[in-house]
Amino acid sequence: MELTLYRAYFEGGTNGTLFCSGNFLCHTIELPWKDNKRNVSCIPEGRYEIVTRYSTHFKHHLLVKGVPQRSLILLHPANNALKELQGCIAPVTYLGGVGKGLQSRHAMQKLTSIVYQAIDQKEKIFITIKSHHHEFSRKI
Repeated sequence: MELTLYRAYFEGGTNGTLFCSGNFLCHTIELPWKDNKRNVSCIPEGRYEIVTRYSTHFKHHLLVKGVPQRSLILLHPANNALKELQGCIAPVTYLGGVGKGLQSRHAMQKLTSIVYQAIDQKEKIFITIKSHHHEFSRKI
């Protein structure tokens, strides 16, 4: 299964739109881009494998594998990137501002449901992270 995350970068955070096989899935929030620095930056653009993970804190969530110079990059619920994220990606139902969202748990349930269905079908899950700006500049 292929997920694609289109990002828009701002000083106070990163907002994104997540698609599954070309279909809108949810929005995302992340920390701003700060040269991939641990705990304060979103991760670099690229293609990564996603696997399922469970913890007592986040319950069922997802792990992004193979991020350069980083570990434990998760997809987990959060509604405020600066207060609740340390480099991870939070799916949200609605964007509420730069790095802020609403109804993250609902978006996370939607995402994990789709991922678990694909895993049941023995599919590998990948996410490609791209700049929103570059996609539009190619079309103009």
